[in-house]
Amino acid sequence: MSTRVARAGSLRALAARGTIVTSVFLVAVAALTLVRGFVVARFVTPEQYGVWGVLVIALGTLLWLRQVGIGDRFVAQDEPDEELAFQKAFTLELLVAGAFTLLLLAALPVVALVYGRTDVLAPGLVLITVVPALALQAPVWVAWRRLQYVRQRALQSIDPVVGLVVSVGLAVAGAGTWALVLGVVAGAWAQALVAVALSPHPLRLRYDRGTARRYAAFSWPLLAASGAGIVVAQGSMLATEDALGIAAAGAVTLAGTVSQFADRVDQAVTGALYPAVCAVRDRVDVLHESFVKSNRLALMWAMPFGAGLALFAPALIDVLGEDRWGPATTLVGAFGLLAAVNHLGFNWDAYFRAREETRPLAVGAAAMTAAFLAGIPFVWILDDLDGVVVALAATTAAGLAVRAVYLRRLFAGFALGRHALRAVAPVVPAVALTLALRAAGVPDGALLAVYAAMVAAATWWLERDLLREATGYLRTR
Repeated sequence: MSTRVARAGSLRALAARGTIVTSVFLVAVAALTLVRGFVVARFVTPEQYGVWGVLVIALGTLLWLRQVGIGDRFVAQDEPDEELAFQKAFTLELLVAGAFTLLLLAALPVVALVYGRTDVLAPGLVLITVVPALALQAPVWVAWRRLQYVRQRALQSIDPVVGLVVSVGLAVAGAGTWALVLGVVAGAWAQALVAVALSPHPLRLRYDRGTARRYAAFSWPLLAASGAGIVVAQGSMLATEDALGIAAAGAVTLAGTVSQFADRVDQAVTGALYPAVCAVRDRVDVLHESFVKSNRLALMWAMPFGAGLALFAPALIDVLGEDRWGPATTLVGAFGLLAAVNHLGFNWDAYFRAREETRPLAVGAAAMTAAFLAGIPFVWILDDLDGVVVALAATTAAGLAVRAVYLRRLFAGFALGRHALRAVAPVVPAVALTLALRAAGVPDGALLAVYAAMVAAATWWLERDLLREATGYLRTR
């Protein structure tokens, strides 16, 4: 790993170029998924979107369990024969994919029974075909490990681009829920086929018991964290559908596209930085610098994005059709704010994974699960979608609390509260001015331009030194 860093330059330059250039590209690609969710909502009913939400939550969240960090561990390992190491990791990935395909096939009838909806069976069977496609995307790991960011990002852009085209086209044609299902399947398989065709190493099966044990030791806390995510997602959908009906579940799914977008951006930034973090995992001072600066750069878009959604959610819902999607207005704004807050220290997991200290991730997941279970009864108590917001706000707060404790242990003197104040500062004057102008009768179209300009000005004034440093790296060969 150290040789690769020496060729690429210092961690400072590597993190800046890798994070800024490639992450901006992937943020744009991730935005396609956000656009797809809202555009398709224009052509389907809340009930059809609710069926999709049931599938995503019931089957999609189970897929989180297969994200046990095999790719992360491959990037962090330092075996002399990369081809052999890749083939061992790829074999484990296929075994996990096979196991979870069987799990999903067994779970699908149970999902139909629990939700009382047989209309999820056929699209669910088609959606399960995504699992082997995800395993076949493993060759992307090699480009990631070699710091070949352009190649990696180009491969990863295939899925959302193809998915957008297929989903929107089918939605306009009146395909309903199938537009979303077939878009996801088409995108996943298109990316898998290209990744296999361009793989730098042959896709051979090489099972090694010692390698499996090492990967298992690394992965079990990640598996526990994924399990906690399933509890939160499944609980939100089950409670909403039971208390408020399938149309309300559709509103939760629509608002959830905001969180999905934020998650994709998180993965873009973290993925760009992760190989460099692995290279210097024993140099805490360098890790601290890269963590703070990468997080500050990410918060420059996350905080304005979340606050902007809260401000302009009514206008967005008007475009989609307020008569159908009105109940989602509060949810969209709340999910935007929660996604923004969750960006505080969002890439902490990359630093602990790089140091092979994955236990804190399991602790954080357990705390979030407990907070969610304490908050979810409010869906029935309030008999309103506001109960979902209460439960997810409690979950986010618990996750931040655990995150703050472990970050302070790793980086002496780091304070998440002070970090938060710096992130919120550029947004406060923009929100205040927007609300004042709205009260004066200024239309939302003009307000959006004012909000964006005010955020840009405040961000430059408060973070100009970091922005100059970042652009300096971009000019450096």
